Amino acid sequence: MSSGNRSEAVDVQKSYEVRTYGCQMNVHDSERLSGLLEGAGYVRAPEGSDGDADVVVFNTCAVRENADNKLYGNLGRLAPMKTKRPGMQIAVGGCLAQKDRDTIVKRAPWVDVVFGTHNIGKLPVLLERARIQEEAQIEIAESLEAFPSTLPTRRESAYAAWVSISVGCNNTCTFCIVPALRGKEKDRRTGDILAEIEALVAEGVSEITLLGQNVNAYGSDIGDREAFSKLLRACGAIEGLERVRFTSPHPRDFTDDVIAAMAETPNVMPQLHMPMQSGSDSILKAMRRSYRQDRFLGIIEKVRAAMPDAAISTDIIVGFPGETEEDFEQTMHAVREARFANAFTFQYSKRPGTPAADMDGQIPKEVVQERYMRLSALQEQISWDENKKQVGRTLDVMVAEGEGRKDGATRRLSGRAPDNRLVHFTPPEKAVRPGDVVTVEITYAAPHHLLAEGTPLGVRSTRAGDAWEKRTTEAAAKPAGVMLGLPGIGAPDPLPATAAPACGIG
Repeated sequence: MSSGNRSEAVDVQKSYEVRTYGCQMNVHDSERLSGLLEGAGYVRAPEGSDGDADVVVFNTCAVRENADNKLYGNLGRLAPMKTKRPGMQIAVGGCLAQKDRDTIVKRAPWVDVVFGTHNIGKLPVLLERARIQEEAQIEIAESLEAFPSTLPTRRESAYAAWVSISVGCNNTCTFCIVPALRGKEKDRRTGDILAEIEALVAEGVSEITLLGQNVNAYGSDIGDREAFSKLLRACGAIEGLERVRFTSPHPRDFTDDVIAAMAETPNVMPQLHMPMQSGSDSILKAMRRSYRQDRFLGIIEKVRAAMPDAAISTDIIVGFPGETEEDFEQTMHAVREARFANAFTFQYSKRPGTPAADMDGQIPKEVVQERYMRLSALQEQISWDENKKQVGRTLDVMVAEGEGRKDGATRRLSGRAPDNRLVHFTPPEKAVRPGDVVTVEITYAAPHHLLAEGTPLGVRSTRAGDAWEKRTTEAAAKPAGVMLGLPGIGAPDPLPATAAPACGIG
């Protein structure tokens, strides 16, 4: 339903809440869902409304074996609220909706709309149809109807933005269900990507993250193996764009021209998040990962030769079916050699619908837990050692919003260094805003953050800070539609063992 039909879509101004689970792709999809709902006349419910909205949308993830239990538990808690609130609607979308389309309404008959990953643009229409017909609407497209970036988007940040360059994935990793749910890779036209970035920069955005299920395979649609490196260089020509990041690349497609483009394009940040998953060649083969340990470490070596200060992070799965102690030791060896700035380590759990779920050699939980603890301890020490090398360095930190959970208690501010390390710093005398840049000297290092305790060496007000201030002022003037917290940009702090990998990305 177009924004031109607002009076038809919503008779009175109603509120909405979007709950997001899973990877960066889901976070960005939720920005689009919010944009669609606001285009149809809804306003965002205040933070902490906890289901007290006219429309509650679940944007789901399907990579964990208990993902459905989490969804149905949340839906169950909303059932009595819906009974007491006439006209309230509940919608379920995302990967789990794509996978379990026929069972959601059977298990939770109070759900009004079920939609898939390929047709998120239909949400306002489906909500209206469910209201008029007074019955659940289930619509799951089997292929992409339109590239999602053509949809309206409610950006969560005024200074940093996700930009999708592709959707879907052509890989067949045995632990990942994403290709079955999001389909084969489909690339956007380069001109459309650059036009979106230029429009964002004109609005004040100074940092963008190029987003794709397998981001550096960009160009496979047109047979141009250097399309991604060309795109990075093109981003370097956009005036006002200060920082460019991307996630997540696959080692198979990480070619020398990409490394050269990263090193030679000033606004492409010295940061790389590249999933390794395992250091064992036999496990990588069982995962259907098309590289081996030597190939992965060789890429790391080339990146560091071109960008000595680059911070490199990764994803690792512990306890994949068939993993022996020798296989695990190969992962430990690779971690020692790679010296990651941080690693997101996950205990393997069955993803329903994946080949790995039915493999022989499932590892006992206690063995997986013990290995996970050993790997976590090793990576924790490496992260700390690598962060200690930052002490004494002078860094330009982009002030962030919502990244320093203890900032109020410590009377500090927080932001991200060019390599995406989290930096807590003493506030300067001059007021600064998210999006502004502060130059600091690092005085202390912890495993997962850096500290600059002295007076900042410099402050640069930016157009991004102006954009944040304008948005905040406008939001404060509105009685409804309170802004929610920002999603993290780039690699967040390490997650617990129960967290899901980034949608199987990489």
